[in-house]
Amino acid sequence: GGGSAEMPSAGRPFTARTVTELVRAGVQFAPVTLHTGVASAEAHEPPYPERYTVSPHAAWLVNAVRAGGGRVIAVGTTAVRALESAVGPDGRVRAASGWTGLVVTPERGVRVVDGLLTGLHEPEASHLLMLEAVAGAAAVERGYAAAVRARLLWHEFGDVHLLTRRG
Repeated sequence: GGGSAEMPSAGRPFTARTVTELVRAGVQFAPVTLHTGVASAEAHEPPYPERYTVSPHAAWLVNAVRAGGGRVIAVGTTAVRALESAVGPDGRVRAASGWTGLVVTPERGVRVVDGLLTGLHEPEASHLLMLEAVAGAAAVERGYAAAVRARLLWHEFGDVHLLTRRG
């Protein structure tokens, strides 16, 4: 049993046509699973432990892309949490499953993910620390300012944006 308590909202824009066009352009997909719990109710509260699975195929593909100089772009904060929970001390992703209490922060940084496609989160959300770990606080601030100016939609049924690693 089990499953997510919230929808994987960052993947909502991926229609069959969009995926087909991305694959034609050379993008590869490596599905990972993280059963999202209920979002933390309190401001600045870290996410709860959640169940995740990174399959042997997904781990192999991520490592092959990285070895070939490609970039790993996670679709959603849950994918970041799953992949970053499966990375070993040598920086390689391994097939893994279980419960993760990992909180990705700027201090911890990211070891696998080069970018993140995600929705727009509330100013107090702990997910913003993950965004800052990927792209840096200045880029997150610029992105959110642009989103406000453009009147983009927030939360699960809102717009998504791409953040990429600094440097």
